[in-house]
Amino acid sequence: MENKAIIESFADFKDEKNIDRVTLMAIIEEALRAQITKRYGDDANFDIIVNPDKGDLEIWRNRIIVADGEVEDDNTEIALSEALKIEPDFEEGEEVSEELKLIDQGRRFVLAFKQNLVQKIQEHDNSVLFKKYQDLEGEILTGEVHHIRPRAVIIYDDESNELILPKDQQIPRDFFHKGDTVRAVVKSVDMKGSKPIITLSRTSPAFLEKLFEQEIPEVFDGLITVKKAVREPGEKAKVAVESYDDRIDPVGACVGMKGSRIHSIVRELGNENIDVINYTTNEKLFIQRALSPAKITSMTLHEEERQAEVYLKPDQVSLAIGKRGLNIKLAGMLSGYEIDVYRDVDEEEDVELTEFGDEIEDWVIKALKDIGCDTAKSVLDLTTEDLVNRTDLEEETILEVRDVLRSEFEE
Repeated sequence: MENKAIIESFADFKDEKNIDRVTLMAIIEEALRAQITKRYGDDANFDIIVNPDKGDLEIWRNRIIVADGEVEDDNTEIALSEALKIEPDFEEGEEVSEELKLIDQGRRFVLAFKQNLVQKIQEHDNSVLFKKYQDLEGEILTGEVHHIRPRAVIIYDDESNELILPKDQQIPRDFFHKGDTVRAVVKSVDMKGSKPIITLSRTSPAFLEKLFEQEIPEVFDGLITVKKAVREPGEKAKVAVESYDDRIDPVGACVGMKGSRIHSIVRELGNENIDVINYTTNEKLFIQRALSPAKITSMTLHEEERQAEVYLKPDQVSLAIGKRGLNIKLAGMLSGYEIDVYRDVDEEEDVELTEFGDEIEDWVIKALKDIGCDTAKSVLDLTTEDLVNRTDLEEETILEVRDVLRSEFEE
């Protein structure tokens, strides 16, 4: 019963690691063979019989009987005189099977076996964990903040597996406390040595797409498809959606009455401003929708270069570009085109200086307005020398301003 008693003590791992008994016994045999090889040089002549139902095992060593004094390998051969002690009618050339007891191998053997077993169980757990989360890449999961490090938040799943949410994968407004519940998407699963490293993300576009799937029933049911999502985490996002049912308005279904449906997503993303637009294969129309809320007057596409020249009325330019250039940046990411914006002005039409705020510094515009130059033409009507003398601006700055303003009337 010695073997069984030892194995039963090791079987505690089954409950701790949630390993089924058959798998545990296979791991035990593998660990035991590794230790036998280390002890005897080879395990090929050993039979190990594992009984998962009884939680017992038997170890048998098979050796060939040779004449006394002719034993060359103690592991595979046994002298006739020794064999006769086991069975009195053995003869040379026959095979002897001798049962070994773990306890007879010595304390060091058993301790080394146990250490090897622990290592192989850990390797098994890591392999199972790696495969589990590899299959979950791109999916949302919920975990609990276990502790907070300067460069990452460590999150535990419901099985206390460690997941990492790096600082650069957190939304700028994210602020966590120990015990907080966090939702994130599985970004990557890598092996570092034998340990799986599971990295989460709350900044990935995939996180936004999966939130749409979780929060909007029509997306979950496949009636509406999220074609593409782009983000500036915590600031602004654009999501292109499409419905295969003409009776369903995909934008209306996603946004909901007065934004009721999308509100939970916005809140989850730290009040990120989300534009939902109808997807279309018409690239000009898609770019036009992507630049919303700006209204476009005309557009020229260069498909091979993936460039778009967009013309807008002066009062629409700032809307197209957006705060800190986010609107045009995200529209370009969504459409796959590099978008250049131009003011669409009549030859005789003048333009307020304030419309050039995206190209001319505010303090420069103020200096020009202080001398009565409120429009582009009022600036161009004066010479560079006059402008330098009447303002505190340097000649180089004046020349740059005149170039910007003149280009508007040369388009």
